[in-house]
Amino acid sequence: MHTSFSGKTIVVGVTGSIAAFKVAGWVSSMAKDEATVRVIMTPSATRFVAPLTFAALSGEKVCSDMFASDEGPEISHIERGKDADLILIAPATAHTIARMAQGLADDLVSATVLAARAQIIVCPAMNSQMYAHPATQANIARLKELNYQVIDPACGMMACKDEGQGRLPEWEQVREILLRALSSGDLQNQRVLITAGPTREPLDPARYISNRSSGKMGYALARTAYRRGADVTLISGPTALPCPEGVRRFLVQTAEEMRSAVLEHFPAATVILKAAAVADFKPETTSADKVKKEQASLSLGLTANPDILQELGEKKNAARQLLVGFAAESSNLLSEGKRKLQKKNLDLIAVNNINREDTGFEVDTNQITLIDHENVIELPLTSKERTADLILDHVLTLLRAQKP
Repeated sequence: MHTSFSGKTIVVGVTGSIAAFKVAGWVSSMAKDEATVRVIMTPSATRFVAPLTFAALSGEKVCSDMFASDEGPEISHIERGKDADLILIAPATAHTIARMAQGLADDLVSATVLAARAQIIVCPAMNSQMYAHPATQANIARLKELNYQVIDPACGMMACKDEGQGRLPEWEQVREILLRALSSGDLQNQRVLITAGPTREPLDPARYISNRSSGKMGYALARTAYRRGADVTLISGPTALPCPEGVRRFLVQTAEEMRSAVLEHFPAATVILKAAAVADFKPETTSADKVKKEQASLSLGLTANPDILQELGEKKNAARQLLVGFAAESSNLLSEGKRKLQKKNLDLIAVNNINREDTGFEVDTNQITLIDHENVIELPLTSKERTADLILDHVLTLLRAQKP
């Protein structure tokens, strides 16, 4: 399964808002991701951004007139949405939202929505007072009753210099929502618990022991699991990565904190993906004050941290919980992976070589070997996001095999 825009047909309805210029970037992004993007515009939208701009970015003809003489025998508002996988109305003005809520069809955008069979996602963008007005809120509530998905606008300064809620959401958020809507939802009803990133074991208020994990693999797993319909909880060590859309994230620092958070959420999970690089050791003693260089010992006593993965292997309910471990190895990948699979009572382990520049820490690509109790599967070198999808494909295979 590919959770991308490749091969999808998306109709984008652009209405008369200054935020229309942002949607030009969205169209470009989807087209680069190999989607077929068909833009329709209200007459007022063409006063903010020329149709030629959207045509150049999408590679498709842009329509704005329901009765254009050059349309031929096609009925634009029927044909445009007939084979669409999804219809995105962005920016959606208060005027357009009111028209859709009342079922009007007096321009190409509202008529296309009324004739569509595809899922419709609406991104309101307007002055904060207009957005907060009871009439607008009632119209948005009506759209939700009609099963349109409405993405809440962001807060900030408007073009009119007012501050408040009403800004068009950022593309990163909208992109994830679109990808979830376009996916098959094959992980629906699964409660997925993911750990990501390193832990930090303090020496004093200024220093700590840690590792090079960036959290990118675990965060990619969280994003793709959400896109595929899962309910996702992410336990993350320190990282600069933003929380993925739709994911509940809990931030921790130490291995002990991660253990406590994992054990709290573990009983409700059906799939556990332990991608975090938890520190194996911590200092025997921690100073409450910064240790001065002149007073520091050149020897550091260490003590073992709890093995969270092994503890989960001992606790898991084999009938309803699938446990996946991750192993970053520098040699003997296959034998180490098989040993850990058995020793820690895992259902699946993902092993990668940290000595390679393209599969180690802090890079955007990975090449994983998946090992379960019957198979060894070499995944290709690809992006961590694509790797996450391939891992989840195998998780889904194992879940289906569990069912009687």
